[in-house]
Amino acid sequence: MKSDDGALGYRYGLTRRQFMWLTGIAAAGAAAGCATNPVTGESQLMMVSEEEEIQMDRRYSPMQFSSDFGATQDSALNAYVSQVGKAMTPWTHRAQMPYSFRVVSATYVNAYAFPGGSIACTRGILLKLDDEAELAALLGHEIGHVNARHTASAMSKGMLSQAVIGGFSILADSAAPGFGQIASQLGGIGAGALLASYSRDNERQADALGTEYMVRAGYGPDGMVGLMDMLRSLSKSKPSGVEIFFSTHPMSDERYQTAVDTVRTKYPHAKDYPVYRERFMDSTARLRAMQGTIDELEKGQSLVRVKKFAEAEQHYGNALRQSPNDYAGLVMMATCQIVQKNYAEGLRYADRAKAVYPQEAQGHHLSGFARLHTKDFEGAYQEFNTVERLMPGNPHVIFFQGYAQEGMNRQPQAAQSYRRYLQKVSEGQFAQHAYQRLRQWGYVR
Repeated sequence: MKSDDGALGYRYGLTRRQFMWLTGIAAAGAAAGCATNPVTGESQLMMVSEEEEIQMDRRYSPMQFSSDFGATQDSALNAYVSQVGKAMTPWTHRAQMPYSFRVVSATYVNAYAFPGGSIACTRGILLKLDDEAELAALLGHEIGHVNARHTASAMSKGMLSQAVIGGFSILADSAAPGFGQIASQLGGIGAGALLASYSRDNERQADALGTEYMVRAGYGPDGMVGLMDMLRSLSKSKPSGVEIFFSTHPMSDERYQTAVDTVRTKYPHAKDYPVYRERFMDSTARLRAMQGTIDELEKGQSLVRVKKFAEAEQHYGNALRQSPNDYAGLVMMATCQIVQKNYAEGLRYADRAKAVYPQEAQGHHLSGFARLHTKDFEGAYQEFNTVERLMPGNPHVIFFQGYAQEGMNRQPQAAQSYRRYLQKVSEGQFAQHAYQRLRQWGYVR
């Protein structure tokens, strides 16, 4: 019989007392998790501490940087971008954060920040800028996200939702076993939340903070206007080429106009501050000389996204003829070959990538994967060991270690790796294979 507990409580089979108890827990958690926003000075829900922001950053940012082919091997360019970023950090609301800045070798247009202050811009977006003030605006915007704690705030709201759904699942399982697991999955937060999409309000605030920080550091605020104009133009002329950037950084004409108005009304005193165009051009000269290479790589990537691998391979080949030792190009070509099941050729490019940039994990990972398919299980195992050393924390690497050990007929060692994998991952094709082998070998019943 339907009670008067309310639609939500009735749906989950809860009494009114149980429902009020759960929402009371959530309210208590919200009260305990209130903190003063370092930018606004206002109290806000915050269930992630500053130390937790830093630790999450240290754990996950290296994986993202590696997926973007690592920091560019142009050490002078990295040092230059880092210098521009660090010139602003003493003027921020959270000057104590362990900020770091780098250019990653990816060719698509993007820039992003992790909550502990690790910030990256791609080669692709750097090529779209006209002067150092625009670079300062770009980095200042990302610093603004860190200072306003936008990611931590989004995670805190997610954690509150997870707490409520988790509570529901505990009680729901008593009446309907299995339902609780589904409810928990609906409330889960993955690592992707660290690079979650920002709201338009988040973007406006980061724009304002970025402008404030760059002006305090001595840059002309027209750099923010130039950045907004460039992004606005890209969003209209090449929307597919920058869809990743705009999926996390929503763009609008309003942001551009706000930048124009802010410079005119708030920073007229800084109108003649320098933009350092000549210094920017000198510092990015080697990158700009690679424009043809990067254009070819991006054309290849756009074709890979629609699974036109043979056509993509042609563009990668063009890029590598111009820049034979470009790590990103070698990794892209290796991936393209492996996807087409040209494993020997994929291995050749992966090994070239390893030789060019041995400290980066992707080349080793692709080499290991190709070696599995060419039955070189010993070599594959060594490569995945290297990947785990360079980039710890990826559970799939543990699975591949086990698969290589299985190929070498080292059953006890393979079983140990599969057990480690299943402690981290319980669903999917790899998990199914690992579990079946453990059953087949008598380690589980």
